[in-house]
Amino acid sequence: MAGGEQYRKEIAEQPAVLQTVLRKEKAGIEAIAEEILRVRPSYGLLAARGSSDNAARYAQYVLGVFNRLTCALATPSVSTVYESPPDMKGSLTIGLSQSGQSPDIVRVVQLAAQQGAMTLAITNDPTSPLAQVAGNVIGLCAGSESAVPATKTYTAELMVIAMLSAALRRSEEGWAVLEQVAQAVQTTLDLNAFIAGVEGFVGMKHLVVIGRGFNYATCFEVALKINEISSVLALPFSLADFFHGPVATLGPETPMLLIAPRGKLDAQLPKLLSAAATHQARLIVISDDEALLRRADVALRLPAMPEWISPLCAVVAGQLFSAALADVKVQDPDEPRGLSKITLTY
Repeated sequence: MAGGEQYRKEIAEQPAVLQTVLRKEKAGIEAIAEEILRVRPSYGLLAARGSSDNAARYAQYVLGVFNRLTCALATPSVSTVYESPPDMKGSLTIGLSQSGQSPDIVRVVQLAAQQGAMTLAITNDPTSPLAQVAGNVIGLCAGSESAVPATKTYTAELMVIAMLSAALRRSEEGWAVLEQVAQAVQTTLDLNAFIAGVEGFVGMKHLVVIGRGFNYATCFEVALKINEISSVLALPFSLADFFHGPVATLGPETPMLLIAPRGKLDAQLPKLLSAAATHQARLIVISDDEALLRRADVALRLPAMPEWISPLCAVVAGQLFSAALADVKVQDPDEPRGLSKITLTY
């Protein structure tokens, strides 16, 4: 093993963290949801960087599909570098930051509050600068996260977003699904305790990572994990966007990592699989579809679950793959080149 004991430890802690955030934050999230329903914001504005930006992509789908709330990703540089903040009145502005330290995210939320917008901080540090400027705060309850690549704080962000959506629609069915998430993540860890075939990718320099819908966020986050710890350039794409040019990059030296839990996008997969076969691209697949997994050079199995909650398990499978790939490449996930735990952007 090349190292990465802390990274693996924190991957393994995720079921317990998810159970904790569900127990500790449910009442607070329900209260915040009732305030949102009272205020009736016109749209959501999501300010984040890095892994938190990927969690924001998940929020765009969950809050859009289930709560009919149009959500946009903020462009923090407009407010900081260019000093020309947009009109955020009437928005629900959400700052997502594991540390709550990044000055540009803090500034967006601060400016939104000054304009009279409803603001919410989602952070692992309820005493952080981000929490201090927001009108409402949801904690991630992840405890200390020492590994540089985010794992448990990311899935905790997804859980909080899913909880907020369930609370906004006052859905007992939604809460019942969320009660099963921690066990589903544990099952994902168990199913992928050993990942066969990773050694065949030891010479890999780059790959494409494909997802869509709820798992559009997952393809960005899994690509980020691979970029961070494996010295591989992983490029994330929506399945839809992939055919607008990037499909031409596929080939024997450019594998595809496909994130495809069963759901509404199943009918779009044959075209993608045909392209991979035509270009002789090797396949890494994260799915609960056994027929699809049998076509993979590396298969990462998921338990069956509703599509909207599948990103919480799919990303864990991706984390495990990134760790296994780092092993065969003799890279240490706990000491990724050129990275530090907290990145401050302005």
